[in-house]
Amino acid sequence: MHNAPKPKIEDLPTYARLRRSAIIAGVGAIAIGTMVYLPAEHGTDPTGVGSLLGLTEMGEIKQQLAEEAAADEKLHGNDKSSSLTNGILDLLISTAHAQEVWKDEITFTLNPGEPTEIKARMKKGEKLSYSWVATGGRINFDLHAHAGGKDKSYEKGRGKTSGEGSFETPFAGDHGWFWRNRDKTDVTVTLKLRGDYSEIVRSE
Repeated sequence: MHNAPKPKIEDLPTYARLRRSAIIAGVGAIAIGTMVYLPAEHGTDPTGVGSLLGLTEMGEIKQQLAEEAAADEKLHGNDKSSSLTNGILDLLISTAHAQEVWKDEITFTLNPGEPTEIKARMKKGEKLSYSWVATGGRINFDLHAHAGGKDKSYEKGRGKTSGEGSFETPFAGDHGWFWRNRDKTDVTVTLKLRGDYSEIVRSE
């Protein structure tokens, strides 16, 4: 058996170097958790990176499946004898959700200062889900609706590069976005939609 040589003091990392390495590792872990783990597992995307990588939609599907499983267990109880059947059904449901696609995908480019409106024509009580990404710059938007003397503001944003969510209409009419490019460069927006709307209406 050979004795390993004893390391020299000068070859060992200093306390300052160890602390710096620990800080770098901690920052990296936080960044990965924020930009990858939260969107992929919980459908939460505080930085917008998850939407660009397609992780946020995957996280939303996981959360929806978890909620459905919890509701099913509350309704039917936890019957271990049917665990195999439930596992197969869960797999089929998961596959169906994974194959779910957007109903419409709209891409448009706005010059500096240029506006446009994109609305979904919907009835009262219908639902719409959306996801959008802006490239080349930032965009201002106002997600709203107004019809028959009624108006509804869903969300507003300034200088944004992405967004996602869903809403249910409180009244019939055209529900959607007013977009304006306030940047100094052309901005291209890709908007994905799915829901109960009958048609998409765009006006300059």
